[in-house]
Amino acid sequence: MRMCKALLILAMTASCLTSMAQSESGLLLEAEAEKKLSKKFSVALEADMRTRNDFKTMDRWSIGIGGEYKPVKQLKLGAGYTLLNTNFREDISYKADGNYNNWRPSYWGVRHRFNVSASGTYKFRNNLRISLRERWQYTYRPEKTIGRWDFDNSWWEDKVRSSKGKSQLRSRLQVEYDKKHALMTPFASVELYNSLAIEKVRYTVGTDLNISKHHTFSVFYRLQDMRNTSPDDYEPDMHYIGAGYKFSF
Repeated sequence: MRMCKALLILAMTASCLTSMAQSESGLLLEAEAEKKLSKKFSVALEADMRTRNDFKTMDRWSIGIGGEYKPVKQLKLGAGYTLLNTNFREDISYKADGNYNNWRPSYWGVRHRFNVSASGTYKFRNNLRISLRERWQYTYRPEKTIGRWDFDNSWWEDKVRSSKGKSQLRSRLQVEYDKKHALMTPFASVELYNSLAIEKVRYTVGTDLNISKHHTFSVFYRLQDMRNTSPDDYEPDMHYIGAGYKFSF
């Protein structure tokens, strides 16, 4: 009960961090199937879908595959690949005098993401578990030809959006109350996205629902606080309501 109250207070505090800033709300759905090959090796297939614009616009869907190796009880190493199909936001450029220059509508585009990670975990005698995960990811966006409106010439033209690669280091600290045979496992985490500067901070609070040995559901709230991003990667602060399902066999 105390843990649930603490998580609720943390969620309310995180929500206030961007209450005065421009922000949107969205839905985040996740699903995962994990196969244990041995005590040390496992592979997983993951998929997710998310919305933006206060739940009205589809933002992204993805599917990925990964593997994990556990050399010792407290350490886990992983690697994976994810295919992302993203609804990139519209973009309007302006002249120095403030008048419109070009308008690019939103469009769907594919990205490829590769990652490697290392996670360290320690469980205290009071069932409190703390973990730190460091993940490096590289995301590649292929070249794509899209349309845009040129206000100067009043015509529609094709514009090539160049390919782009980006590396980020994601550092996540998570605390959970992991009591054996308990129905619920509450958790809270903070994750930093770093690429020469902190670009994004994610605050997440929620709980896992341990239905059985093979089936786990989760519900959570996530605040995504945007920091130092380029106009090309613009996203507003986001408030996500999330749900997930994991099947282990």
